[in-house]
Amino acid sequence: MADHLIKGQKGEDLAVTFLTEKGFEILETNWRFKRAEIDIIAKDHKILVFIEVKTRTTDYFGAPEESIKDKKKQLMADAASDYMQRIGHEWEIRFDYISIIFEDEDNFHLRHYPDAFFPGLF
Repeated sequence: MADHLIKGQKGEDLAVTFLTEKGFEILETNWRFKRAEIDIIAKDHKILVFIEVKTRTTDYFGAPEESIKDKKKQLMADAASDYMQRIGHEWEIRFDYISIIFEDEDNFHLRHYPDAFFPGLF
């Protein structure tokens, strides 16, 4: 597996641990719909949360979350709509980002951005 994929997986594992410690219920990881992938789908109490995780080794070219463009947001929204329909969820949803700058196994900076965007308003 390529180094960037290994770091991405470690970042997602860190994000799952972080969210679990915050009381989130993890429902899915790496959930796919057509061309879209949602890194983590979780519940924060009754709120269904769709989470994009961005992991980098440096912020030299900008913060990890700055690389999430409108096309990715639209793909996430489409996938979220399909997921909600599949499980019959008709209540509140949210789109979050988790940004990780991963220096090594023990040194990383994780930021959680709840309500990072709302579909149609980007």
